[in-house]
Amino acid sequence: MNRRDFLRTAGIASASLTLPGTAHLFSESAVPYRWRTFEVTTRVEVVNSSGATRVWLPTALASETRYQRTLGNHFHAEGGIAKMAESKTDAALGMVAAEFPAGVKPVLTLTSRIATRNYAVDLAAPGKATSADPAELRYCLRPTKLLPTDGIVKATADEITSGAHTDIEKARAIYEWIVDNTFRDPKTRGCGVGDIRFMLESKDLGGKCADLNALYVGLARAAGLPARDVYGIRVGKSELGYKSLGTSSENVTKAQHCRAEVHLTGHGWVPVDPADVRKVVLEEPPGNRALNDEMVKKARARLFGSWEMNWIAYNFAHDVALPGSNGAPVSFLMYPQAETAGGRLDCLDPENFKYEITSKEVPGEGHV
Repeated sequence: MNRRDFLRTAGIASASLTLPGTAHLFSESAVPYRWRTFEVTTRVEVVNSSGATRVWLPTALASETRYQRTLGNHFHAEGGIAKMAESKTDAALGMVAAEFPAGVKPVLTLTSRIATRNYAVDLAAPGKATSADPAELRYCLRPTKLLPTDGIVKATADEITSGAHTDIEKARAIYEWIVDNTFRDPKTRGCGVGDIRFMLESKDLGGKCADLNALYVGLARAAGLPARDVYGIRVGKSELGYKSLGTSSENVTKAQHCRAEVHLTGHGWVPVDPADVRKVVLEEPPGNRALNDEMVKKARARLFGSWEMNWIAYNFAHDVALPGSNGAPVSFLMYPQAETAGGRLDCLDPENFKYEITSKEVPGEGHV
């Protein structure tokens, strides 16, 4: 795909593809805007099942975006019944739901093909994007259980954006505040919980991506900017030179990663990822880099307005009710979930829950 075709189909207004203070966001990549196809396989086995067992797996985005196309899902549940389940409240949320009767060994396999391409929005150019559906924008302003938009969240958002006048200024102010004031905590289990009121009230601003990017989304919503968490998983190594922002093997079982998008007038949905800036600070060799480190500064500039798509998006959903479940809704659906007669299994314990996710890049329909 040549650059002119990309600019036309992606709807990006300027040929420069730069953000203020940066140039050629993806210049390190030899093939920055080509579509790539990944085949991702998730295999779940519930070892100590009791009674009927249910398993739920997130699938890649059900709707097409400028950065991702889902090319197909194939699943198999020997001895059980599996089907695609859709959400009544979030059209982009897809999942495979399977049920196994007592006495049957519960094993569910899902293989998906997903095409992705790097994604950048030129915020320095005049915005010409058409607005999203008003109902979608209202949905992305609502409070959720872990993302309240009142109280300390609203007060913090007002303070951060007090000197900002435009959508872009507000969105950037929140982004810079997150980068400056939070930190990646390696002791956080999984990707974190995303309880932003607790984070602000306790002044404990450490966590991982589901904490730090949820904080961005909650503050943006409280400031009147539609925003959403984008739950997904890393599926390939970084082509931009960041060892910490890619995978090191085909086994991506623990590579889940949550990003964020904010809707800005004239520009549409804009990608951001302040949590990955803090990941570069902590983990990029040799580790514990300063905020004024050159690699950190490049990541900080790049991750307000662009994503490297060695990652696939699952969904934007919060407070997800699992079809047929006897348990409470999950705060977000980014990990395999399972339930037996004994209750919900620990999705962050893949060795005892026993699931594995693998990814490989393949030639496919996504290449253009």
